Amino acid sequence: MPRFVELSHVIAAGMVTYPGLPAPEVTPHLTREASRQLYAPGTEFAIDVVRMVGNTGTHLDSPSHRHGDGTDLAGLPLEQLADLPALVVRTAGSGRRAVTVDDLGGLDVAGCAVLLHTGGDAAFGTPDYAVDAPFLSGDAARWLVDRAPALVGIDAVNIDEVTEHGERPAHTLLLGVGIPVVEHLTGLDRVPGTGARFTAAPPRFAGFGTFPVRAYAQLPD
Repeated sequence: MPRFVELSHVIAAGMVTYPGLPAPEVTPHLTREASRQLYAPGTEFAIDVVRMVGNTGTHLDSPSHRHGDGTDLAGLPLEQLADLPALVVRTAGSGRRAVTVDDLGGLDVAGCAVLLHTGGDAAFGTPDYAVDAPFLSGDAARWLVDRAPALVGIDAVNIDEVTEHGERPAHTLLLGVGIPVVEHLTGLDRVPGTGARFTAAPPRFAGFGTFPVRAYAQLPD
C-alpha cells in the first residue's frame, strides 16, 4: 500500500501565516439550521464563506505572483505540480540560515521537486517564525535555474531572506523562468532524501498568482 506524508500546515480561522498579512476569516453563508427550511426533513447542509489572502498556510507561488506577464495558477501544467520525484536538501540542525550552492552541489535536480528541509517550520504560528528565518541564497537560486527543477519548496516563512530593502532574488529568478515555489512546508523530516514523490496542486484559479495547496509526499516502498 502507498504511504503518504502530510507536508501542509492545517488552515484555521484566525491563524497567522506571515506576519502582517490578514488571517483567514470563515463566516456562514447558509447554516445547517437555516438549510432545514429549504430541504426535506432530515436533510441539511452548511455553506461557508472564506475570506483570505492567497499567501495563507502552505501555498504555491505561480510566476504571475512576481511577474505581471507570468503564468497564473490556471496556466500551470500538472507536470510541474503532481507526482514529481522529490529531492530533499537538509540544512536543519546546521545552525545556518542560508541554503547555498554547496548544499545543492552534486544533485541532479532536472524535473524534480527540490524541497529544502531547514527546520524553520518548528516556529510556525509563533512570533519567532519570521525572525532570522532560513532562506535560499540568490546564488543557489541561480544554480537551480540553470538546472531546471520542476518546482522548489521550503519549510520556512519565505524562500527569500526577508530584508528591509525588499529584495527577493529567489522569487525573481525561479518564477522568472516558470519554476513554481511552495512556501511554509512542514514534515520534511519524514521524507527521505530521494525516492519519494511530491504533489502540491492549487485550484485552477485564473488571474491569481498564489493559493494554498495540500502538499504531500508518497514514500517509496
